[in-house]
Parts: sequence; C-alpha cells; structure tokens
Amino acid sequence: MKSAQEDAYLEFVATRAKPLYRSAYALAAGDTHLAEDLVQETLSRVYVHWKRVASAKSPAAYAQTVLVRTFLSMRRRSSTGERPTGNMPDSVAAVPDAALRLTLLDALGQLPPRDRAVLLLRYWDGHSIEETAHMLRLSSSAVRSRGTRALGRMRALLGDSLSDLVPH
Repeated sequence: MKSAQEDAYLEFVATRAKPLYRSAYALAAGDTHLAEDLVQETLSRVYVHWKRVASAKSPAAYAQTVLVRTFLSMRRRSSTGERPTGNMPDSVAAVPDAALRLTLLDALGQLPPRDRAVLLLRYWDGHSIEETAHMLRLSSSAVRSRGTRALGRMRALLGDSLSDLVPH
C-alpha cells in the first residue's frame, strides 16, 4: 500500500475501531474475545480492499457491513468446537446501569444471529430499514418482520425483570 493510502487507512482505523468494537460487542452478546476477533477480521478485510473502501460513499458504513457479514459468517461456521466455559467479564463495568446492560446482553445472546444483527443495526446503530436490508442482504419486509419478532422475543425473555433494573 502506498504511504498516502496507508495513512488514510490508519486514520480510518483510529476513528472507527472503537465504534466497530461497540457494535461487535453487542453482536457477540458481551463476548469480548469474539468482539475483538470480529473487529480484527473486519479491519483486515477493509485493509485488503482499502482502495475500494476509501472511494466508497461511506467507508464507515462499508466497514459496518463487513462487520455484520463477518459475524454472520462466523456464526454459520461455528463448528470449530470452541465453547466458552463461563461468562466471566474481563473487567467490571464502571457504569450505573451495569445490571441492565448485562441483562440486555444476555437476552441478545439468546436471539438467532440474524435477529441480533437486525436489532443492532436498527436500534443500536440507528440505520434505516433499507440500509439494514442492504447490509444483511435481506428485503426490507424481512428486516421489518425479523425486527418485530426479535423485539417480541426480547420482551418475552426480559419479562418483568427489565422494570426492576430501570431507575424510576
């Protein structure tokens, strides 16, 4: 890669790595190691195609799409045999809503990967239905129906426990 292109890529990584990690962490339902792997794989793929990415309308959206597709691809081929032995966080969250956050991540982890991706893109990242459909290679109606079903499943999983966690 030429120096100017390399500098542009490094600047892109500096500005987008953290938002990509937040999205990956939500997709991975709180699994920090999987989130790190997803971000690393995403940034590697972006690097390989940097010339195309840099000239894209929105390089950030391009990287987000790569992240989600990488996640779904990893889920499809998750026959590696690796399974976590426990759900131990690497560090304690220093936010007042830690219990709420953990409860939501646990509920997200119980959703199928595509449903989790729809919720992440629509409600975490704020993408439109059309943008989400494009990123996931689904129709707009499929995104709507998956989103509705996923939100219903989240409500069923959370039940009354959510109201106990939200300050009044």
